[in-house]
Amino acid sequence: MPLHYLPNICLQYDQELSVLRLEWVPRSDSRQLRASAGQLLTLARELAVRQLLLDMNTIPNLPLEDQLWLGDHWMPTLVDLPLDRLVLVISSSQVHNQLAIDALYELVKHTMRFEAHYFADMESALDWATDSSPRLAALHAEWAARHDGA
Repeated sequence: MPLHYLPNICLQYDQELSVLRLEWVPRSDSRQLRASAGQLLTLARELAVRQLLLDMNTIPNLPLEDQLWLGDHWMPTLVDLPLDRLVLVISSSQVHNQLAIDALYELVKHTMRFEAHYFADMESALDWATDSSPRLAALHAEWAARHDGA
């Protein structure tokens, strides 16, 4: 599954590297966050993803209700995934979501069995998550073409 779409989320999966990368599709209905987030966890479990990269820059500011839901329901399921690495990409200009993510991280950090790191840009994040794989150029090219013909 190179590129795939869940409602509101564009995904890129590389089976050989066991990497699942995602971004929120701009102008999506943010009321679908919970459904899409649940589907993402189901897919990550089915694929036995080892590296999960979340681009937080495209997600709208998380309302308090969604933050509470993520903390109560989504994060406990996330920490049960067989991940090696969780990579969160978020720029310093995304202060609201950065604070929300920090609070969610604090809720589950004691139960995490995988590494979690923040990056300011996806290129560095993907390089780290894949241990500088020779497949990076192809992954970048595929991702860059994700809106072609859509």
